[in-house]
Amino acid sequence: MSELQLWFSMATGLKVVENLKRNFFNAIYFETASEAASYISDQISPGMRVAFGGSMTVRKLDIREKANLKGAILIDHGNPDLNEEQRLDVMRQELTSDLFISSTNAVTLDGKLVNADGYGNRVAAMIFGPKRVIIVTGINKVVENEEAAFKRIELLAGPMNMKRLNRETPCTSDAICHDCKSVSRGCRAYTILRKRPAYTPMDVIIVGETMGL
Repeated sequence: MSELQLWFSMATGLKVVENLKRNFFNAIYFETASEAASYISDQISPGMRVAFGGSMTVRKLDIREKANLKGAILIDHGNPDLNEEQRLDVMRQELTSDLFISSTNAVTLDGKLVNADGYGNRVAAMIFGPKRVIIVTGINKVVENEEAAFKRIELLAGPMNMKRLNRETPCTSDAICHDCKSVSRGCRAYTILRKRPAYTPMDVIIVGETMGL
C-alpha cells in the first residue's frame, strides 16, 4: 500500500471510529490486520465460549485457531462435520456465547452498521444475546451513508457471498441483484445499527486494509 493510500485509509478510518463512538460503540482503528488479530486474541481467555458469524474477514485473521490455542470453547456453525440439525443447534448456542465475533456488510461514515442476513443468526447475535460482541471490518466496507450501504450489499456483497456459498440464485449467474424470490435467497433480514444496542457491549474494529467481501 502506498503512502497516499495509507494516509487515506487512516483518515477515513479515524473519522468512522469517531462517529461510531458518538453512537456508543467502542470503536478502534488498526492500520493492519495483524494488529487487529492480536487485539481480538487478547480478549479471549481459557474456557471462554467464543462464537463466530459467517465471515471471510474473521477467517483471514485466523481467530478460530488463536482461540483454540488459548483454550477457548469454540461455537462454530461453520464446522463442516455438522449436519443440518446440528448446525442449527450450534447457531442457537452462538446467541448465548461469552464472545461473538463477526464482520459487517457495510459501515457508514457517520458510524452505523448495515447488514443483510439469510437465517438472521448473525444479525440477531449482534443485537442481543452474547455477553460481548466484536465486529471487525476492512476499510473497503466504509460507505457514505445508509443508501450506499444497501447498494454495496446489492451490487457487491450479496452476489459475491451467494457465489461463495454456491447458492442457486439469479445473482450467481450475472452478478446482478434481481430482488429474487428464490428459496436459496440469502438476503432476507436487513438491519441497521444506528446506535449500539443498550445491553450489548460491542467493539467495532476498523482495519486500514481491504478485507472480506
